[in-house]
Amino acid sequence: MKIYLDDSKCKQALIPFSLTKNVAQFRIGIFTIKEKWELILKEEIEWIENYNNQEHVIYIPSNVIPTKQNYKLIIETCQNKSDQIENEEIKFIDHPWHIFQLNDWAIRKDFEIITENRASQAISKTNNIIGDAKNIFIEEGAVIEHCILNANSGPIYLGKDALIMEGSMIRGPFAISEKSVVKMGSKIYGATSIGNECVVGGEIKNTVFFGYSNKAHDGYLGDSVIGSWCNLGAGTSCSNLKNTGGEVKYKLSNQSKPISAGNKGGLLMADYSRCAINTSFNTGTVVGVSCNIFGSNYPEKYIDHFSWGNERYVFEKAIIDIDNWKKMKNKNITVTETESLKNIFFN
Repeated sequence: MKIYLDDSKCKQALIPFSLTKNVAQFRIGIFTIKEKWELILKEEIEWIENYNNQEHVIYIPSNVIPTKQNYKLIIETCQNKSDQIENEEIKFIDHPWHIFQLNDWAIRKDFEIITENRASQAISKTNNIIGDAKNIFIEEGAVIEHCILNANSGPIYLGKDALIMEGSMIRGPFAISEKSVVKMGSKIYGATSIGNECVVGGEIKNTVFFGYSNKAHDGYLGDSVIGSWCNLGAGTSCSNLKNTGGEVKYKLSNQSKPISAGNKGGLLMADYSRCAINTSFNTGTVVGVSCNIFGSNYPEKYIDHFSWGNERYVFEKAIIDIDNWKKMKNKNITVTETESLKNIFFN
């Protein structure tokens, strides 16, 4: 039986990130959901854009998070075409903020998968290790010197060719993916996941970066999700707790009503968006796709797609700007990306 990951039933609830990605491409823990399935099953897994109910195919919701303990039950339930997957070991991303709320659990589960029957690269003696070094795993090519690593609070995973610059303080659970960089003197709390080819610095707590994004300078980011190809200017900070200690509510589109995420929630920034230096985001802010945020006032708590300051991006200019950012990481915008962005812009 062939397995497909299907986000047709969960896509709408996971805007703005699901506008430019299949939910299977969401990073939570160390890996994306698709990568988790492939590591567990040791085979390539595909996602679908349009559900077509083929025979001899198992459709698994893209937003269910597989682990070593639950994947067989997930497959069995979906094979029987049951609409209900109910088990305390099975967790779903039903709202965008679940990505950071479940990230501690997800890093720990992924750490079990990726370290099984494998040996870490040696940890340099220049580092100060707190806790059991067995909870730290360093892939080939990763470099870390003169840092403080606290593995008492959770595992720490360094992907291939990652770089943690000197003076950084890391508390687990923490994961950094291939070719990403943590700048000097950074303070990173769990549960934080840095996707591939990101550059981060300053103070970060319980935040997930999908990939190819930057927060390279000082400023605070907590209880947040940053999409792909985003850039936070120097000094950018977000609030993740209201002064009243009350509920944090997110508005995910112009048409939707605010939804409570509990009492902590920072910035949700969709793919291809950027902000100027010293931007201060309010608690529970949502930034849409391909925004350029600047100006002297606090940004609104909901910033619509293709916003350019207080105006609307010219589409052709937005594509040029995205391509410029991608070129900095030796990539180019693709025809598929351009068509996807065109659909968002004109609909």
